[in-house]
Amino acid sequence: MQQQGDKNSTVLVFGAGNFGSCLADHLGDSAHTVYMWSRSEPLVKYFNEHHRNIEALQDHAFAESITAVGPEFPSAELIQSMDVLLFAIPTEGVRETLTALKPTLAEGRVPLLIFVNKGIEIKTRALTLEIIADTCGPEIAKVATFISGPSFAAEIVRRQPTSVSVVSLSPAHAEQASQLFHQPWFRCYTGDDPIGVELAGALKNVYAIAAGMAAGLGFENNTRAMLITRGLAEMTRIGTAYGASPLTFLTLAGVGDLFLTCSSSTSRNYTVGYRLGQGEKLDHIIKTLGSVAEGVTTAKGLKAIVDELGVGAPIASGVYEVLHEGRAVTERANALLSLPPIRELDLSVEGGKPAKRLLQKLGLDA
Repeated sequence: MQQQGDKNSTVLVFGAGNFGSCLADHLGDSAHTVYMWSRSEPLVKYFNEHHRNIEALQDHAFAESITAVGPEFPSAELIQSMDVLLFAIPTEGVRETLTALKPTLAEGRVPLLIFVNKGIEIKTRALTLEIIADTCGPEIAKVATFISGPSFAAEIVRRQPTSVSVVSLSPAHAEQASQLFHQPWFRCYTGDDPIGVELAGALKNVYAIAAGMAAGLGFENNTRAMLITRGLAEMTRIGTAYGASPLTFLTLAGVGDLFLTCSSSTSRNYTVGYRLGQGEKLDHIIKTLGSVAEGVTTAKGLKAIVDELGVGAPIASGVYEVLHEGRAVTERANALLSLPPIRELDLSVEGGKPAKRLLQKLGLDA
């Protein structure tokens, strides 16, 4: 496939895990100059000598246009020379990173900020959009861009055709990020509902754990299809009550990402669920997984949001009880299957208070 685009941008990627590395490689292979920050000094040194990552995608030879930096936080001089800052770090680390970043930003020239993390901050129940507003100010939050969708890192580095949602409250900035990433093997579709995309990206990890649990218990294709469909219904119900557009959950960032992560054994969250269904303990699974499964922590934030909104989310609540209250997988599965029949489509027509509060914080009319 022929490469598209000829504008060279300088990009600093925060995070050298699977997804940060694969996106750095994609951009480096798309004629951009890329720097990738890691807290690991051995990783930085080895990467710059061999163009391989000792902690992620270890079999892949990365583009030579990528330079690893760290372990010290990037300097103000480096940050101010960038066109794009791309954040591929766990949601729980975003606030700390942005707090360190804010003093380094040059007034009047802020790079394009792109976020690819998926999760809800546990303590505050904040989405990344709100964390950006808290740390960098509402003006930066209003133009921040989010990328989400069905996109396994190992397939991106092999240039398997992939499509993602690229969204921002600023259509111009969403388009700018789309042009940066778009290639025949990495297609981008823009939108303007970052709240919905963030919720979908976070929630789907919880439902992937549920799908893994079902497989671990020995349930097969009918059950997986049931969980994906009912999981989508729950996600849409929660999102609509939160204030997101229900249509967002029908996009690549919604049903697309949900389908992928619920139906592949290479999904970290699915793997956690599968091993729980097989009888393993959560502590052992986390210690031996080798990477972050954000659905485990997201389940805590989601439970608080569901309780605040007062919406029915029996699958998400069941996953929370298994992960954080020690309930048995078989017990929760039997409880779910024993629920009475309900109306299939039941979206909230009221509510939206969390989204309204967030938009007011940004100085926007809800």
